[in-house]
Amino acid sequence: MTPVKSTLLAFVMVSGIAAWAAGIYTADAASGHVAIDGYGVTAAVR
Repeated sequence: MTPVKSTLLAFVMVSGIAAWAAGIYTADAASGHVAIDGYGVTAAVR
């Protein structure tokens, strides 16, 4: 694999992960759920 292809693949993968994460947090916020990260730490404003 050439350096250009590996750079593009890495960029697409990171972009996909970021889009997925943004979608999950948006769906949680829209449905009134508190966003929870994978470590069990939550940030709730009450």
